[in-house]
Amino acid sequence: MTENASQQPPAPTTELPTQYAPADVEGPLYERWVERGYFEADAKSDKPPYTVVIPPPNVTGSLHLGHAFEHTLIDALTRRKRMQGHETLWQPGMDHAGIATQNVVERELAKEGKSRHDLGREAFVERVWQWKAESGGQISGQMRRLGDGVAWSRERFTMDEGLSQAVQTIFKRLYDDELIYRAERIINWCPRCLTAISDIEVEYQDDDGELVSMRYGDGDDSIVVATTRAETMLGDTAVAVHPDDDRYRHLVGTLVKLPLTDRSIPVVADEHVDPEFGTGAVKVTPAHDPNDFEIGQRHGLPSLTIMDEHAVITAHGPFQGLDRLEARSAIVAALRAEGRIVAEKRPYVHSVGHCSRCKTTIEPRLSMQWWVKVGPLAKAAGDAVRDGRVKIHPQEMEKRYFDWVDNLHDWCISRQLWWGHRIPVWYGPDGEVVCVGPDEQPPSGEGWRQDTDVLDTWFSSGLWPFSTLGWPERTESLAKFYPNSVLVTGYDILFFWVARMMMFGLYAMDGTPPFHTIALHGMVRDQFGKKMSKSFGNAVNPLDWMDKYGSDALRFTLARGANPGVDVPIGEDWVQGSRNFANKLWNATRFALMNGATVEGPLPEPSAMSSTDRWILSRLNSVVAEVDAYYDDYQFAKLSDTLFHFAWDEVFDWYVELSKTVFQAGGEPAKVSQRVLGEVLDVTLKLLHPVVPFVTETLWTTLTGGESIVIADWPADSGFRDAAAEREISSLQSVITEVRRFRADQGLQPGQRVPARLTLDGTSLAPHETAIRQLLRLQPEGDSFTATATLPVAGAEVALDLSGTIDVAAERKRLAKDLAAAEKEKAQATAKLGNEAFLAKAPDQVVDKIRTRLAKAEEDITRIQSQLEKLPPA
Repeated sequence: MTENASQQPPAPTTELPTQYAPADVEGPLYERWVERGYFEADAKSDKPPYTVVIPPPNVTGSLHLGHAFEHTLIDALTRRKRMQGHETLWQPGMDHAGIATQNVVERELAKEGKSRHDLGREAFVERVWQWKAESGGQISGQMRRLGDGVAWSRERFTMDEGLSQAVQTIFKRLYDDELIYRAERIINWCPRCLTAISDIEVEYQDDDGELVSMRYGDGDDSIVVATTRAETMLGDTAVAVHPDDDRYRHLVGTLVKLPLTDRSIPVVADEHVDPEFGTGAVKVTPAHDPNDFEIGQRHGLPSLTIMDEHAVITAHGPFQGLDRLEARSAIVAALRAEGRIVAEKRPYVHSVGHCSRCKTTIEPRLSMQWWVKVGPLAKAAGDAVRDGRVKIHPQEMEKRYFDWVDNLHDWCISRQLWWGHRIPVWYGPDGEVVCVGPDEQPPSGEGWRQDTDVLDTWFSSGLWPFSTLGWPERTESLAKFYPNSVLVTGYDILFFWVARMMMFGLYAMDGTPPFHTIALHGMVRDQFGKKMSKSFGNAVNPLDWMDKYGSDALRFTLARGANPGVDVPIGEDWVQGSRNFANKLWNATRFALMNGATVEGPLPEPSAMSSTDRWILSRLNSVVAEVDAYYDDYQFAKLSDTLFHFAWDEVFDWYVELSKTVFQAGGEPAKVSQRVLGEVLDVTLKLLHPVVPFVTETLWTTLTGGESIVIADWPADSGFRDAAAEREISSLQSVITEVRRFRADQGLQPGQRVPARLTLDGTSLAPHETAIRQLLRLQPEGDSFTATATLPVAGAEVALDLSGTIDVAAERKRLAKDLAAAEKEKAQATAKLGNEAFLAKAPDQVVDKIRTRLAKAEEDITRIQSQLEKLPPA
């Protein structure tokens, strides 16, 4: 806590404005929380720790719905734990985002007619830092808008001095342990960004291309191969077939002439080849395809690089100097002229990888890079889940995790960029290679130079759970807050960021995993389940919805859709519905305050309470237990839905309505209900606070006079249950619901009064007669009362006199017409479903639609017949 936390809060008021205006409340309220230090974490505290790191957003980024969704879930977890008495740290920070950030600054330079090479490396890096200071970190302000309760004083950046020291330290240790090495391998190469990129930075999409089948060799010794990248044939060094394929057994070990060149290449047998696909023969280009590279390694084939870093052909001959796509067309034309083209298929739709930053088609490329030997690290990451030290939630995601870590390839960690952590390796004039740790002096003198590459962004973000706490120093924060309690992240980066944190955490922290639980969530999609993107025209700026409906409304909508590991659909109508819920909460609290609801003093003894009071307290404690269980199981949708229906259906629609007659009557029962209503709202607001923090803070401080709901105690289940009261109120609800439904069916207006006789003797409903009459607009029976409709329900009987309210003959005529239409619909649907010829031909969706029509018709018939039976004679 800061010194401000000890200051006295402003005197509470028992009045609320007539309407809730989120825009007037949220900003000042958040700043007050931050000023008072509520979100800070004290490493010296003796409270149990609860730690969550923010998945660091890119410094170039802005808040999108995916961020808002994830941050809502994390904020809910940490706010609850804070209220439960934990020393809670939600660690904020941002990722330097190597490629993305460099691209942004390079685009700015291009507007000035310059490139990074015009500035030179040092000046360019300085320009990036300048951009970061002026324009980076936009997302921080947006996180405040959302209400993120992060420890801002601990905010970190992956290029901070401390985190840079952590990066250099672990690189040196891995290098010394021979877990980092330099080798020539196939990587994903972006010809536009001019760097290797990680698998997660490759986006695959279906593109229109061409599939060309071409004949190598002549006569009986010829062989046909197919490719979508004809230009790579210039780098072919073999043709591969399956060892058991009888069609080509006679060719294995022979040479075949490679068209358009003066080379002959061998035919090799390799089990990687699928004999059922295409012709069963594949061209092998080891320098430009990862699978071909592996075949080349197994058979000792040479690797011929035929393109430069710009994807321009470098192979000698007529195609030299052409762009890869230009060369593709030219090579196909040349092969066609020689009669080598056997078949062409275009368009041929196939999955093609693109750079996620610039959308350029990536090029597999043989390149000298730095690699992490992941074998032992990945085994440790798998073992930590298998032996239970780390739980994956939902558990069914474990299989995907094991499929990944158990088959992980070595990780390419070098990037041909200037912005990032530069690889701490120096090369000497005589071939020396020296890796330098953070406390060591790099070699100097003539001929020494540092590696020009930087590290993959995932390398530094993989250290995030402990580098942000001061590692490699053994700080108080590291001792207190490591390992993290839970990691909340999307299932889409389970294999990338999560796996790297697991590997590095176990390695650096002596076998202690970086978190106890990995809670995986899905992706946010539009209301029709479609992926959100600008190109689809369905992308939403969450700030727009927050401006329109308030941050709480957006948060509550996202939380109500958050089932573990499942994608989350969201539409504006749903956010508007959540805004209506916040308004309902506001109006109910205003009603409570105007009617004397209080949290002062202990709750009255159950014997002093009415059955309505005991019912709502019994339900309240059940909800506390349910919400706790859902939180512990990361069931955000279920806990939010439980709170929505309890607050709206039970508290607002029933308890508040039933209390009105008590408050109007006054006396001791009113005082009891005032205290019970205060208790119910106090606890309900606390339960809702982690998900909807702003409106609950405003209402709770007004209701209770407390300093802040942020630091209030989380509710505990007192154990109070009253099954008899729950049964009694359930019967009361049945009576009111059934009579309301009957009134609506008869076309009565909600406010229209109807004479009624209530027979409640011998039931638990007798004490509720006044409430029943008020809620149902039932006036006492008069001397001329005639029971024209009698409704038996819940052991009671409600007799209504409708003679002066409806035209019975006209109503019977209307219902008879509706019944005839429903019976006709049923007959038509039944006939179609009984027609075997129709069922055999009709699509499943058509049959399902007819079954739905039949069910609806049967339901209508039952309802209309019931209404006719309840009508008095005409």
